Amino acid sequence: MDGSEPVIGAQERLADVVAAAVEVAAESGESGTYTAEVARTLTAVVGKVGARVAVEAETRGFRSGWGEAIALVGWSSPPPPSPRRPRRSSHRRSG
Repeated sequence: MDGSEPVIGAQERLADVVAAAVEVAAESGESGTYTAEVARTLTAVVGKVGARVAVEAETRGFRSGWGEAIALVGWSSPPPPSPRRPRRSSHRRSG
């Protein structure tokens, strides 16, 4: 698996949504019920699905890149964070 399968699935999903929106617009136009509100609604639907597809692609890309980085370093999982020392204030108290 080279990682292209999820991208193709996302493209197909977005294409299906766009095709459905065009179909609804065409049917609305034929019946005389196509309005600016219908156009705005269909545009919003396509925009929301497109945004979700983009976010999912970014998340998959991050996870994939993170997994590759971990594999290159040789960890089975990331190491626990190192304990941090409290910072010393650079301001001295006057007393």
